[in-house]
Amino acid sequence: MKQQPVIKFEHVFIDFLQNPSGVYSIKDAITSWSHPFRKKTILKDISFEIKPGEQLGIAGRNGSGKSTLLRAIGGIIKPSKGRVQVNGKIAPILALGAGLELEMTGYENIRLLLSLNGHQVNHQIVSQIQHFAELDELTLNQAVKSYSTGMLARLAFSISFAHESDIYIIDEILAVGDLGFQQKCIEKINDIQQKGHTIIFVTHFPAEMVNLCNQALLLEQGEIIDRGSAKQVAEKYKELFEPNHD
Repeated sequence: MKQQPVIKFEHVFIDFLQNPSGVYSIKDAITSWSHPFRKKTILKDISFEIKPGEQLGIAGRNGSGKSTLLRAIGGIIKPSKGRVQVNGKIAPILALGAGLELEMTGYENIRLLLSLNGHQVNHQIVSQIQHFAELDELTLNQAVKSYSTGMLARLAFSISFAHESDIYIIDEILAVGDLGFQQKCIEKINDIQQKGHTIIFVTHFPAEMVNLCNQALLLEQGEIIDRGSAKQVAEKYKELFEPNHD
């Protein structure tokens, strides 16, 4: 019997409307009627499947559509055309602190995000997140807008992995922080892999993708230009930065 994919994209297009002249103030917004909005296609005819237990790497240069793809998986953005099917519970998508409420404290963000994702909030789980994030009480009682990028990443990762889910999405979180915390995150990811959960991993570092993923896809200007083993896609990704690449 064929295994049902946990994630399936079928000919997905995602369009945004943009004002070519830009909107930089309230006055611009009011007068923008004279500058019609234009449609910009961010993702173009995206089709792929992710099997249960697969570790899929997503690579691509800045602006290639990676974040939009993740938001489509998470149901944050709906396709303009095509179909996205997700079978399973997705852990919160917190890319380098995106999704955290900057005016709220660390503790308030923990409780809010756990509640929004249907998890029970108790002292044990909050303490577990605090311990993994390596943030003390004083820090967690401060608004997260005062946190460094590394502190945001530690808090985001710790919340995302606080409860067991079917699908985990890791977006650039390992790009910051000290080596000790990065190693702890990798050990946690390996533990999740061994339990057979699905992981989607976005990174700018090919070696990291090869170490943590068995499959990968490469995005360029909103299109999938390569799909295969993580090693194969990592080599193709490196080629994009070669001087003679078209």
